[in-house]
Amino acid sequence: MRKLTLADIADARAYERERDALRTSVIELRRRRRVPVGNLVSVAFESRDTMRYQIQEMARAERIFTDAGIQQELDAYNPLIPEPGQLRATMFIELTSDEQVREWLPRLVGIEDSLLFRLPGLDRDGGVVRGKVAADHAGQLTRDHVTAAVHYVTFDFEEGQVAAFTDGVTLQIDHPAYHESVTLLPATVAELRNDLG
Repeated sequence: MRKLTLADIADARAYERERDALRTSVIELRRRRRVPVGNLVSVAFESRDTMRYQIQEMARAERIFTDAGIQQELDAYNPLIPEPGQLRATMFIELTSDEQVREWLPRLVGIEDSLLFRLPGLDRDGGVVRGKVAADHAGQLTRDHVTAAVHYVTFDFEEGQVAAFTDGVTLQIDHPAYHESVTLLPATVAELRNDLG
């Protein structure tokens, strides 16, 4: 997928004119690209469109009007846009109370390394694509005794694995304290195949 540039980001007045339509479009897009995995975790698969919307909203909220300021946002969010043969995702640990935070964030240390796809029709080893976290991200957001509530994960697929990304693919977490699995809906499979493509 092509990375975003300054030319892709509308100035404030132009963005206000398109904002309602873009927000409606991105809400529907995110609905197809967000996957709950059990009761505590959801995974949002990012794309060029979701990142453009994120940057536009950040610029609006933070009142960023200069090219230099927008470039900083591009530098922060462009790494979340997948390359061909990749999926990139934001994993959210969705805790709603202080009690849940105190209970689960210490128990889920290492969960960012426990996210994987199981692909139908391939043998056990070839049919698993495990997510990876960039070293700089891991160092910033995870400690030995507690994990963060948000993680950024990349999945790198080989050519045969891309071809096997069809109906029946599952997203799984195999963390010792959290074992969950979900079969992707056909609309989600179609979205993500397009990214891999």
